[in-house]
Order: sequence, then structure tokens, then C-alpha cells
Amino acid sequence: MLEDTTREKLPLVRRLEAIGFRAWPAATVHYDGSWLVRTTPGHGSRRLNSINPLDPHDGRDMAGRLERAARQFRDAGLVPTVRQTPLTPCALATHLDAEGWTRLSETIVMTADIPPHPASDELGHVPLRDVARFVEARIAIAGDPPESKASLTSVIEAIRAECGLFLFEEIGQGPTAVTLAVQDYDLAGLLLVAVRPDRRGEGIGRDIVGASLRWARLKGARQAWLAVEAGNGPALALYRGLGFAEAYRYVYRTPPEE
Repeated sequence: MLEDTTREKLPLVRRLEAIGFRAWPAATVHYDGSWLVRTTPGHGSRRLNSINPLDPHDGRDMAGRLERAARQFRDAGLVPTVRQTPLTPCALATHLDAEGWTRLSETIVMTADIPPHPASDELGHVPLRDVARFVEARIAIAGDPPESKASLTSVIEAIRAECGLFLFEEIGQGPTAVTLAVQDYDLAGLLLVAVRPDRRGEGIGRDIVGASLRWARLKGARQAWLAVEAGNGPALALYRGLGFAEAYRYVYRTPPEE
């Protein structure tokens, strides 16, 4: 049985999950009942390569469905990964525990109202139109492998909602921060937020997130969302300082042998 507090959150969780899938589209998606299976070979994002149960009451044939999804993942050279959210059936979580599926890092989904700005307030920072330049900056700042350039570019280009690609640079210093804002009706997601390690603690993260939120507000968004690892203390402090609060959490689960 779902606790009352969890049940009250489900409409918000369902909406943010749907918005999140659109904001970060996988190459291949299919449903097995209410389980959404997303795969994107060549990209390391677990969110793009995960099994996502979307109905807390749909726990039928768990072993069979897990086996079918796992076979699909392994055929694509991927590790079978369940994304366990408040929408995951309790029976499935219990089954994964019994089978020894590993819990990977916990992620917190946070939301915040986007405050209005005076009509005279200029945008300040205009988003890029050059996806290649943005991707190169993201890879340089985050230390991602260079070979991820093609897959990250393809994911960004597959986003159908309006995007704001924000890049902060300094003359002689190169890129210092990036953020991808995805505006979908009254919601805006912040993804790929990164500040160059040697420039952290200078307020650059707050500035680029603020620029992204101002852009999203002008585009019609009234609330923002983002996902951050629970162990990332500096990022949590930044987002809480900007008014973000926890909406729910999720974890990734992988088979014990993998």
C-alpha cells in the first residue's frame, strides 16, 4: 500500500516524469504494459537507458518483464537498469531487493517557482544557437569523454520543446559554465548544468541558472525543475538558495552480476 504522503505526490511525479522524458529523449522507446523502456546505445546517461515503471499498481509478471527488458539491453550492449521512482510498484522494489539488484546513486528531483521580473529587465544572456559549440564547451567543462560529442549532439537535436543553450565564457579563459534549459508549456527543466572546477564557488553557477530561469520565464514557464545527485552538497546548496525544494527521489538499480 502507498503511504498517503506518497499518494498525494503522484500527480506531480507523473507530470514531471513525462516532462522529463520529453526534455531528454531516448533514441528508442517502447512500452511493456505501463513500463517505459528507453535505450540510447552510445550514450552513457542512465536516464536514456533505463526501465521506467509508471504505475505503482502494475506489478504483474515482474520477472518475465524484467527478463525481456534485460535481454533487450544486453543485445544493445547495455547494462539492464531499472529507474525506481515513487511510481514503481512496491512489489517490484521488493523483488529487486530479493534478487540482489544494486542501488546506485540516489537522485533528487527539485522544483521552484520562477519569480517574475520587471518588464524593463533585459534578458542579459542570450542563448546560443550553435549546438556544436555548446556541446564542446560542456565536454570541456564536465570532463566528459570526447567521443561522447556525437551522442550528446543527437540527444539535444532530438528535443522537440524549445531549448535555451546557455554558455558563459571569458576572454582568455574559455568556457566557464553551461546550462541547457528546456521550456515545455508552464514548466522549464534545467539540464547539463556544469561549472568549470577551478571556477566553482565564485557565483557563476547561480548566475547561469538565473539567466536560464529568466529566459524560461519570458518564454512562458512559471515553474522550474531539475535533478541533482543526493550526494552533491554544493549543487544542493546552490539550488536551495535559489528557492528549489525537493519533490521526490529516485534510484537506479542494476543486476548484482553487472
